[in-house]
Amino acid sequence: MKIIDEIAAFQDDMTTWRRDIHAHPELGFEEDRTSDIVAEKLEDFGLEVHRGLGKTGVVGSLRVGNSPKTIGLRADMDALPIIEGNTFDHKSRYEGKMHACGHDGHTTMLLGAARYLSETQNFNGCVHFIFQPAEEGLGGAKAMVEEGLFEQFPMEAVFGMHNSPGLPTGKFAIRPGPMMAGGAFFDIRITGNGAHAARPESGTDPVVIAAQITMALQSIVSRNVNPVDTAVVSITQIHGGDAYNVIPHTASLSGTVRVFRRETMQLVEDRMRAIADGLVAGFGATVEVDYREVFLPLVNTPDETEFAADIAAGIVGDDNVNRNRSLIMASEDFSYMLDACPGAYINIGNGDGEGTCMVHNPGYDFNDEILSLGASYWSRLVETRLAKEPL
Repeated sequence: MKIIDEIAAFQDDMTTWRRDIHAHPELGFEEDRTSDIVAEKLEDFGLEVHRGLGKTGVVGSLRVGNSPKTIGLRADMDALPIIEGNTFDHKSRYEGKMHACGHDGHTTMLLGAARYLSETQNFNGCVHFIFQPAEEGLGGAKAMVEEGLFEQFPMEAVFGMHNSPGLPTGKFAIRPGPMMAGGAFFDIRITGNGAHAARPESGTDPVVIAAQITMALQSIVSRNVNPVDTAVVSITQIHGGDAYNVIPHTASLSGTVRVFRRETMQLVEDRMRAIADGLVAGFGATVEVDYREVFLPLVNTPDETEFAADIAAGIVGDDNVNRNRSLIMASEDFSYMLDACPGAYINIGNGDGEGTCMVHNPGYDFNDEILSLGASYWSRLVETRLAKEPL
């Protein structure tokens, strides 16, 4: 494994940064302390720092030489509303908030690359280090793009990286084309007619209607989506009623949709609305459907995917890079950046040892052993993409 020596030399510093961020998690668009730390370190490294894009987003720019070539590297900063179950010293200090997805590690690896690249300046061009807020379903990447990320910071390609529990340390995984599903959240609110539970005939029961809708929505994937396509419709919440002897006036259900094609996303929405409208009308009730696309399908462009895989292979060896990993049903809002600019998103192994747990779990922790590896990957990406012309 060819970890850059200069980066390995400040592994302890990165571990300290990462654990401090882990201990002070902040939810989407609330990353004030985290963005302050990021901005301060980037300024200390000598980068030009820009703040406020996407509310708490930070972009650090580093230009070396006179080449017009540019590249963007992105890390996410937000935490999740989870009560941490770990007991180590750097566990969350904030009740109900936790870095359960590794964004603390992603931020630290990119900071490590910024430090190394600013010290060595072994490239010719401009690098934009993008520290994004609110990845966890709140639209941070979309906000940055809509507020002019690529107009203010033009770049020829943008790259992202995420840790992957279960993938051994020292390994990477990527695939060209669609890699992660697009996602939508939905809420369906049914208004019936409340009544005494002993006299259901005198009202219109929204709980029964919610149950019917729940089952009927499963037919979208099995009977409307092309069998060779992939989609998931999951109802994750059902709410209605407060007493044993009262049929409630309203009930609601909520959930998520995952697809790999935008056309399929539209199909699911159309069918969901038609099913809800039809069933509710048959029972004599009314319904409101709020369907929100929160993630686009994440699609890697072929050339940038091959380039990213080659960089990873140069560090860990080609046998340790899966260039055609399986599709991922989870979503990632870096997709909005890839929708606007060529680029690629890669997974870095977070380890597969005993006790390893998946992200979004109260027992999760980022593996500090891979900080130098991730920072080395970012740095080699820049040094290769923006290589100096031979003298």
